[in-house]
Amino acid sequence: MTAIHAPRDKYNAVWIIFFILGLGTLLPWNFFMTATMYFTSRLKDSPSTDLSSNQTLNRTLDTGDTRNVLEAKFNNVMTLCAMVPLLIFTCLNSFIHQRIPQKLRISGSLTVILVVFLLTAVLVKVNVAPLAFFTLTMIKIVCINSFGAILQSSLFGLAGILPASYTTPIMSGQGLAGTFAAFSMICALASGSALQDSAFGYFITACVVILLAIMSYIILPRMEFFQYYMESNVPRPSADEENKMDLLRKDSAAEKIPVVSLTDEELKPSVSVFSIFKQIRVMALSVCFIFTVTIGTFPAVTVEVKTTVANGGAWETYFIPVSCFLLFNMMDWAGRSLTAFCMWPGKDSIWLPVFVVLRVIFIPLFMLCNVQPRYYLPVLFSHDAWYIIFMIFFSFSNGYLASLCMCFGPKKVSQHEAETAGAIMAFFLSLGLALGAAVSFAFRAMI
Repeated sequence: MTAIHAPRDKYNAVWIIFFILGLGTLLPWNFFMTATMYFTSRLKDSPSTDLSSNQTLNRTLDTGDTRNVLEAKFNNVMTLCAMVPLLIFTCLNSFIHQRIPQKLRISGSLTVILVVFLLTAVLVKVNVAPLAFFTLTMIKIVCINSFGAILQSSLFGLAGILPASYTTPIMSGQGLAGTFAAFSMICALASGSALQDSAFGYFITACVVILLAIMSYIILPRMEFFQYYMESNVPRPSADEENKMDLLRKDSAAEKIPVVSLTDEELKPSVSVFSIFKQIRVMALSVCFIFTVTIGTFPAVTVEVKTTVANGGAWETYFIPVSCFLLFNMMDWAGRSLTAFCMWPGKDSIWLPVFVVLRVIFIPLFMLCNVQPRYYLPVLFSHDAWYIIFMIFFSFSNGYLASLCMCFGPKKVSQHEAETAGAIMAFFLSLGLALGAAVSFAFRAMI
């Protein structure tokens, strides 16, 4: 079978399914992070005892910080509980995905994440002690990111078997997830909804999207287009092997010796993760560098930029939600989606890694914006317009270049290695997220 004889993707059904699955991988976690203020509000000290009140008062007088220990440590512990499992399980999936059925990895992960979000929605209406709530929340974060890592890595591996353009809907769906979460945050802010009501809406919406993703995945194997590429990925014996098998059958028939047929697993060529990495190392390291720069800067540095408009009023209130979160996610989504129509530069072009490296210029550009408070660097780009222009190019280049790398990676290896290549690319994407989160502290401290 060749790609020339491949059936058409009728009504772009497979493309749409991958888009929904991409949306389902990130929207739940984006909503979880959007509800950070709700989680920290549940961690406040109970004023029921004099002891807790006195402790809070002493801490306020000593440090000026009215937050308790759980509130103060929430974001740091959340980052740790998110990034470590994400990195570990994405790496594990690169090695063990051939031993665990694809259906179990994808549908099982979606089911676990659905259960976790249903539990999270229920807990919105239940009173829980701060320490118990903190512990439960961190366990849920570990579960979401562990199974989310397996889900994302498996999806990119699956898309690697299909034509290169079918990685784009996963990236585009993930981009829309961020945009949707940012827009929801702004709507909640504008409506003045209570934190608990907003959070409950986030979690229920996440459950609906996960259910939609599960139903889409159930439909996927019935698509003729998808079936064709899955069958073409099954290794078949070469002509020499078939001739040897025929001779073996004839000899065994003459001698009346039973012949044991080789299974697909036995006929499958050996796949070396390290050998595949050597072939895709430029794309893998590129996507890692892209997200290291992006997460190192956004949101740790970008969220601290203050508007220079005097008496900004509503603009001051919505400056960061709109100019930082919504604008970033919209342009990132646009960049990811553009690869459905344009894939330049090509997978072997030197310009792709060059453009990736050039994105490092955004780090000092954002540092020199009106980030407050600051102690070391001067402000060279004080006007809000500079910040918005930088954000447009920063986010668009992130989405476009990352999507190109994820599309091209699995196409630099042979067909039977494409799924493993996709899983490796997902690992380096996660590695970039983790490295970015680590260096973000240094970038902010330098200002």
